[in-house]
Amino acid sequence: MNRKSTSNNMTKYSLRSWVLVLALAPTILVGILLGGYFTINRFYELEDSLLEQGKNFIEPLAIASEISLVDNNREATKRLLASAQLHRSSLVKSIAIFDNKNQLFVTSHSHRNLEELMLATPLTELHNTEFEHVGDKLILRSPIYTTLSLSPNMDLNSRQARLGYIAMVINKERALLEQHRAAVAAFIIVLIGVQLNLLFTFRLVKNVTQPISDMVRVVAKIREGKLDTRLKGNLIGELDLLKRGINDMASSLSEYHDEMQQNIDQATSDLRETLEQIEIQNVELDLAKKRALEASRIKSEFLANMSHELRTPLNGVIGFARQLIKTPLHESQLDYIKTIERSATNLLSIINDILDFSKLEAGKMVLENISFSLRDNIDDALSLMSASAYEKQLELIVDIAPEIPDHLSGDAIRVNQVITNLVGNAIKFTDSGSIQLKIEKISATHDQIILRGEVKDTGIGIDKSHQEVLFQAFGQADSSISRRFGGTGLGLIITKRLLNQMGGKIGFSSVMGQGSTFWFTLPINISNFPLAGPVVVDELASKTVIVYEPKLLSRNLITAQLSRLKLEITAIETPEQLHTELANNQQYDFAIMSCNKQRDGQQLSRQLQRLAKKSKVLLAICDFHDHNYQHQYVHPHCNGVLNAPVAENSLIRMMLMPAAKPKLNNQVTEAAPIARLTLNALAVDDNPANLKLIDTLLKESVTNVTSVNSGEQAIEQARQHHFDIIFMDIQMPGVDGISATQQIRQDSLNRHTPIIAVTAHALAEEREKISRSGMDDYLPKPIIENDLKNMLNHWVSKPQFTHFDPRTLNWGLCLQQANNKTDLAIEMLQMLIDSIPATTEEIELALDQQDKTNMQRIIHKLHGASCYCGVPATQQLCQAIESNLKHNLSVAELEPEILELLDELTKVESAATQLISQLSTDLLDDQETRIF
Repeated sequence: MNRKSTSNNMTKYSLRSWVLVLALAPTILVGILLGGYFTINRFYELEDSLLEQGKNFIEPLAIASEISLVDNNREATKRLLASAQLHRSSLVKSIAIFDNKNQLFVTSHSHRNLEELMLATPLTELHNTEFEHVGDKLILRSPIYTTLSLSPNMDLNSRQARLGYIAMVINKERALLEQHRAAVAAFIIVLIGVQLNLLFTFRLVKNVTQPISDMVRVVAKIREGKLDTRLKGNLIGELDLLKRGINDMASSLSEYHDEMQQNIDQATSDLRETLEQIEIQNVELDLAKKRALEASRIKSEFLANMSHELRTPLNGVIGFARQLIKTPLHESQLDYIKTIERSATNLLSIINDILDFSKLEAGKMVLENISFSLRDNIDDALSLMSASAYEKQLELIVDIAPEIPDHLSGDAIRVNQVITNLVGNAIKFTDSGSIQLKIEKISATHDQIILRGEVKDTGIGIDKSHQEVLFQAFGQADSSISRRFGGTGLGLIITKRLLNQMGGKIGFSSVMGQGSTFWFTLPINISNFPLAGPVVVDELASKTVIVYEPKLLSRNLITAQLSRLKLEITAIETPEQLHTELANNQQYDFAIMSCNKQRDGQQLSRQLQRLAKKSKVLLAICDFHDHNYQHQYVHPHCNGVLNAPVAENSLIRMMLMPAAKPKLNNQVTEAAPIARLTLNALAVDDNPANLKLIDTLLKESVTNVTSVNSGEQAIEQARQHHFDIIFMDIQMPGVDGISATQQIRQDSLNRHTPIIAVTAHALAEEREKISRSGMDDYLPKPIIENDLKNMLNHWVSKPQFTHFDPRTLNWGLCLQQANNKTDLAIEMLQMLIDSIPATTEEIELALDQQDKTNMQRIIHKLHGASCYCGVPATQQLCQAIESNLKHNLSVAELEPEILELLDELTKVESAATQLISQLSTDLLDDQETRIF
């Protein structure tokens, strides 16, 4: 910046100005310095000459005055002084002699200011001639010594050796005049030198700058395109060479210009042809783009249709396979059916991977943001894979750092999918050993935490040559025709893209033959509203527990979890140690025993029975999923059974609230028939197999089912009969499910009946289309029995209230915000009810005091609580008030809205209290029905 400014300043001045400045400035400076030097030197010389003359005059007078002072002869001394002054009258103005007492002895003539001639210091300090400048006068003083009667031992510096001193005033006017003359002479010499320099400088300017100006003018014309312009005349030295260079440059430019013009004409002609070709290519590209967009649209439609076409038969295969498993079968038949069910489930997983990858590629993957329990979510993910780990005799470990909060906010399904993909891969590529899932905290703020997950296995590892393609779509570590492991190769790329979309990263390290470690980071929000209240574990402190777990990693993890609860732990790892502990008489508060599926179930039962006698609470950990085996040999002796890997939350809950041990009965009792709901359901599906499956599943849960295979029949049935719930297929010939729903909503007996979409479509836009059509919920194919029952319980068991506005309290919205968990929704509502009195009191106090800061804090807290309780009116009012407060509106200006909020809180408290009362009664009745 500074260099640029300097360059701009330099270009403001012409060459003439620079030559004048550079030529004159040194001459003037040198002249001033030399003139000043010689003038000052002359000044000092004149002063030194004047002082020397004074000394040469006063010192002889001092010697001559000695006799007169000794004889005290004033007349002789005065004549001497007068004669001396007369001799040098132009130099000496006055002379006076003072005795050794500093009293005037004699003067050459009357002097008015004798004080300036007198010595101001003692006479003993005057050793030689001294001088003093006073204005335009020079005063000299010289001591007068006696030499007439001095003894050899007399001190000349003593007062007796000095008779006095002589003072003389010298006129400096002549010296000053000489100094002025020297200064004037120096100035004249410098001025003459500057004039001579100006003469030569202007001569130089004329011979140099004028030709250069002509050159600049010629160059400017050449720049304007006048290439025939030339410099003329004879110049001196290098200027003549520069002139010739400019003329040659102009000639060359003229030739280049002509040649360039020819090239431009040729290039213009070629460019016209090229533009015509580009225009043709642009048209072709536009057509190709349209074809690509159309292909993309067709691809999306194809995926949606393919999803439906594949899921529809799979729905029947998986559904009826699960139904068949429930029937009496001999061992080989049961094995065949389970194989069919597993193969169909694997095929469905592959289809889901392809659809997820397609959505990620198209950027249509939408992430949700709901509160969820991290530990429960991971427990749900691993519970589905623990059976696969057990089949390969793998030890599956889950270690979640205790400082990680359990209540988070994000897309629980996608977090579950990441864990499932990584752990599932580890199980697939591990034949023996263990698989460890470890979750740690990297950093945290008040509203967000960054997690680091690590899945470590002892499998086959990944060769370095295959590691580069591991995160590529459809890339596999072993893609040869003889590869051992199946799969599409989409699991890791889906995991990577999901993590990237959620703001995380993924990586891995692997050693061939020793295993692999996949790690990922995930930033996720901390929920302000825990899904459950804090668990009080203080009552477990100092209690005793015995843990039998042969597997090292599992034993260390369980003991670490129990240590954090401050229990006194006795850990054993071998059957011999267990036998020894069972033989002694020590009693424990808790006993935790790992149970393997042994051939001799009676031996396991006896061990559990003996351990139950030594403990108040016995918990079993099973790494197998044979429920018949568990119910026969494990459940009768235990207060609770946990599946491996052990979930910490489940372990704590069972220790705090253990179930009663069932009474032993030698006779095997048949399971009580499941009570069906007294409901009238309508099932609609054009596929006979799917219609038969949903009809079968519904008849196991409800009392009356009507099945139809078209949209027209569904509309007709809805006009003739009232149904409690309708399950509607989407893709049907003729009248599809969406059109049928719209007609049922317009004119039928079921305008307000819950209609559930049953479809194989999995794309997000299809779900949005379903939601806009007037349907209440979504049930994907293949239909899972538990999902169907949950859907029934959710929609037909929800309370109906007619005496208050659903904007005040919407139970369906509340249930949705609680992830369809009734007990959690009730708990969130109860927390809101408990907080309303204190919140109302705080709002009224802040309103009376016009306290804006406190009001904003209260409304912000209430706004957060209302987001999870299905109270849309309260939520909207809180949002409006908080927003206005942030925009500097005063409390007084918002008083109408605040009063409206207080009224709404009263309505919410009344409605929620009634709803919770009815729900609690319904849940209690339902529990009693199940018991009896």
